[in-house]
Amino acid sequence: MSVSKYFAEQQEPETEDLVDCFINLENDLVSQLKKLNYGPNVEYIYSPLDYAFNLHKIFLKKFLLTNKKVLFLGINPGPWGMCQTGIPFGEVNIVRSYLQVDGKVLTPKNYHPQRPITGLNCHRSEVSGKRLWDLFIELSEGNPYKFFKNCFIHNYFPLALMNKSAKNITPGDLKSEYQKKLQEICDKSLSDIVTLLHTDTIVAIGKYAEKRSNEVVKKYKLNNIKVVQIPHPSPRSVGTAEKWKNETLNQLKSYHILQLFK
Repeated sequence: MSVSKYFAEQQEPETEDLVDCFINLENDLVSQLKKLNYGPNVEYIYSPLDYAFNLHKIFLKKFLLTNKKVLFLGINPGPWGMCQTGIPFGEVNIVRSYLQVDGKVLTPKNYHPQRPITGLNCHRSEVSGKRLWDLFIELSEGNPYKFFKNCFIHNYFPLALMNKSAKNITPGDLKSEYQKKLQEICDKSLSDIVTLLHTDTIVAIGKYAEKRSNEVVKKYKLNNIKVVQIPHPSPRSVGTAEKWKNETLNQLKSYHILQLFK
């Protein structure tokens, strides 16, 4: 089913149609982004929605069962999270134990030797992913279906960019001339995603995600969607895990999102 036809006909979604349309939007996004020039500093481009597609699709089929009131929005894949698993903030141990998703991950053709892709065999832990998912595990009492009943998670920009020394380059790190086209493509995709999922609230993970979400709501006149922000779980952003957790819980509580987990 085409995305436009799905939008036109949707009442209560069929899971397969919802997943297929979601994948179509992701594939179109990745296809457009691969054609862009990201500047001379970008030496490596990882596309986990390609080489980790098998694992990603299993994740979608398991948890994208219905429309989602809340969309948690990250920025782009981390080297030890989504780059390994194809799942946003997908810390390997949590993907195995909490989400209980298993699948094959291919090796990309071009990768930095300091950032190899080993999928679920990766022994490194992504701190940001662990902090975020540990909170979701606590709120859902260890049952992922309680989280995914009303919520989903997605990244604004699904590629990972690195320089020749393997340093992660986020969209916000790029010069404005390279950001403009990227944002045009990703903004449209985010608009389509929240429309597809009938999202009421975007929970932006960090300031960049908040800025882009607000721009999308304004640009595409999505006046029914509220944008709220929680701090990014990176240690560079807030500091200790406890401080990040307390600030995030306060934000989720003030916007009445915590009640969705009960």
